[in-house]
Amino acid sequence: MAATKIIDAPRNGHEMAPLNTRARGDGTHGVTIVLTAPQRNSVQSVDIPGNEPERAAWSGKMQFFLSIIGYSVGLGNIWRFPYLCQQNGGGAFLIPFMVMLILEGIPLFLIELGIGQRMRLGALGVWNTIHPWLGGIGISSCIVTLFVALYYNVIITWVFFYLFNSFRYPLPWSSCPLNGTGFELEECAKSSETTYFWYRTTLDAAPSMDEPGGLKWWIVLCLMLSWTIVFFIVMKGIQSSGKVVYFTSLFPYIVLTIFFIRGITLRGAGAGLMHMYTPKVEKLLEPTVWLDAATQVFYSFGLAFGSLIAFGSYNTPKNNCVRDVLLVSVCNAVTAIYASVVIFAILGFKATVNVDRCIASNTEILVKNKLLGLNDTQGYEQAMSLLNGTELTRLQLSECSLAHELDNAAEGTGLAFIVFTQAIVELPGAPFWAVLFFTMLLSLGLGSQIGILEGMLCTLFDIDIIKRVPGSTGSRCSTLLPAPLASWWWR
Repeated sequence: MAATKIIDAPRNGHEMAPLNTRARGDGTHGVTIVLTAPQRNSVQSVDIPGNEPERAAWSGKMQFFLSIIGYSVGLGNIWRFPYLCQQNGGGAFLIPFMVMLILEGIPLFLIELGIGQRMRLGALGVWNTIHPWLGGIGISSCIVTLFVALYYNVIITWVFFYLFNSFRYPLPWSSCPLNGTGFELEECAKSSETTYFWYRTTLDAAPSMDEPGGLKWWIVLCLMLSWTIVFFIVMKGIQSSGKVVYFTSLFPYIVLTIFFIRGITLRGAGAGLMHMYTPKVEKLLEPTVWLDAATQVFYSFGLAFGSLIAFGSYNTPKNNCVRDVLLVSVCNAVTAIYASVVIFAILGFKATVNVDRCIASNTEILVKNKLLGLNDTQGYEQAMSLLNGTELTRLQLSECSLAHELDNAAEGTGLAFIVFTQAIVELPGAPFWAVLFFTMLLSLGLGSQIGILEGMLCTLFDIDIIKRVPGSTGSRCSTLLPAPLASWWWR
């Protein structure tokens, strides 16, 4: 068997074999690294003379494992999985989640990681090798990954803005701003301090799509900062990003553990956990519950973006990828459950504080209307039970229900930037906890963004016209320079 060296250029983790769009007439076609005899159509990696590997490889098993963990364990484990558990049957949701993990997540994860490891190519090269007509799948995954990368960097931008504001005391979202007469702004008073800060201070959201409102300089600066950091992380491929993952993958677990220890000691933490994990088996009869479980597994693993194929391509062909897939799958599931415990322990504390405030406000109204004694703290429930709906409305009394407060939990940006920030305000030393929380979100966002861009860059560098661009990966990454403008449009 004769091996032919295809590429003779500096290697940094993004070099690919040439892309051929037509059959060569020898029975083979697609992307190849080694030309073999016509009777055997295979893809193999070879060694360049001098024992130098043809393709960049991970510096160690730990670096590969942390890169996969950093990519798979992302923001969805923190702000989406807890919400899905609460809305889809509590502890019973773990049943469809585990079923979909076994039937959907692990097999697809293994296929992507294994095919990248075997062929040592990116998504475009892999699909083009399987059949030239399937090369479009690699292109499509690259386009989808581009949009996801733009969106993810906007989230990192928001996290940066909140992180910078977390160093202020008191926290800027802990109180409503005042108008010219010294009273709270009506819009803030009707919603909440954290909601107002999110929509009016951070986003400065326009009233409608027809009124874009122009650029917000504070967001533009944070956006440029986030793209600059991402650029320097991925500019040398896994040689640079492989070092960053030691922080982005491990730091979130440290922060989660700190929040866990603090959370379980807070008043109301048990109520939050009971509300979340109390199983509602009847929910399993609803098809949407199983659909939500499948969707969560699909996106938590980052399947079909091409990133797993790229990560696998930096492994040696003899690497035990089955063991890697099982370890990452277990770690991903455990992290999601662990994060849910932390989130709802603290949300239980927030709900308890809100109920206490509600009862105090109602008590003040009842005392003012002589329906309750001044120091009668034991007669509140009896006094409330004697009032009908009309009287409750007339006196403007609120319903103080712990279950109602816990049911108001949000997902996505609403959980991270509105609900959880309100809970942080209630903690002693709130700026410290805010810095920890948003640094954790920043680590999770960067870890996922590294994997997303790795999959996209591998696909781009499968294309011959881009491979001919001279210089390092950093110079080729200049193709990402228009991304900040695209990110702003995406916002």
